[in-house]
Amino acid sequence: MSKILVTGAAGFIGFHTSLKLLARGETVVGVDNINDYYDVRLKHGRLEQLVGHPNFRFLQLDVADRKAMPKMFADEKFERVIHLAAQAGVRYSLENPHAYIDANLVGFTNILEGCRHSKVAHLTYASSSSVYGANTAMPFSVHQNVDHPLSLYAATKKANELMAHTYSHLYGLPTTGLRFFTVYGPWGRPDMALFIFTKAILEGRPIDVFNGGKMRRDFTYVDDIVEGVIRTSDHTATPNANWNSDKPDPATSKAPYRVYNIGNNQPVELMHMIDTIEKAIGKQAVKNMLPMQPGDVPATFANVDALVEDVGFKPATPIETGIQRFVDWYRGYYKV
Repeated sequence: MSKILVTGAAGFIGFHTSLKLLARGETVVGVDNINDYYDVRLKHGRLEQLVGHPNFRFLQLDVADRKAMPKMFADEKFERVIHLAAQAGVRYSLENPHAYIDANLVGFTNILEGCRHSKVAHLTYASSSSVYGANTAMPFSVHQNVDHPLSLYAATKKANELMAHTYSHLYGLPTTGLRFFTVYGPWGRPDMALFIFTKAILEGRPIDVFNGGKMRRDFTYVDDIVEGVIRTSDHTATPNANWNSDKPDPATSKAPYRVYNIGNNQPVELMHMIDTIEKAIGKQAVKNMLPMQPGDVPATFANVDALVEDVGFKPATPIETGIQRFVDWYRGYYKV
């Protein structure tokens, strides 16, 4: 089987992706800098599930390290790379913009250079639904123009797609970008709404509900995300022979370049999500209604036709199922 680099292996999606790759017999080298953006104990808890596996090796490295990254690529000689490390979070990008430049731009450049010089067969990387920004035509399609981001986080993810295309064009490096839509599930990030709401409700504290609860999100269960990540990683990006430079398709190219949405294709209103958490916990939330936050978008909704057509997969886990699994995990992990 292949030797695969998974960056962000101690992170939410990177952890689940590593587990699934190991389960099917791959050799995985996981990289993470274990930063303190959120509680590092959760990151170490994820790593404890991985480090005992004979086909897993962990390297504590920062993808923004310009000396360490080229050496790792030269030493390891990966066949494929799944790049999930990033500085996440829309609201945090308003407070600490430099963290996004370091991790998401400098770090991604180091990944591209490593893949280029070590002849990696395929780079699959995380983009985000946030790139759709000011777009309002629903559902969001990878064939739409996405030049109006509403946060620096979104801008860095759009930049990643542009940078990847350049390397696909100049060096023939196959790259696939994946626009994730509101990922949730067991071992999720503490800065995400599901985690924050579950913790607050169980502790009897009020929850902040933005935009009067009218936000709509295409909540996508983590197992569906991972299935999409691995299927697209297996499906090496190829040039689109029908690409027309007079009417350029943003999702494909004459270079070996692809972009896909991975979303549940069923947007859910925030109030329904809260109601589902309340039912899973068996307790009502105290709601603090607030206006929309800067950088947020009112709705996300993924068109996944390209994903279905190319790799034969469509996320389908109902939010009721996914939230119950998360609440069960949360109660077990935190013993509440």
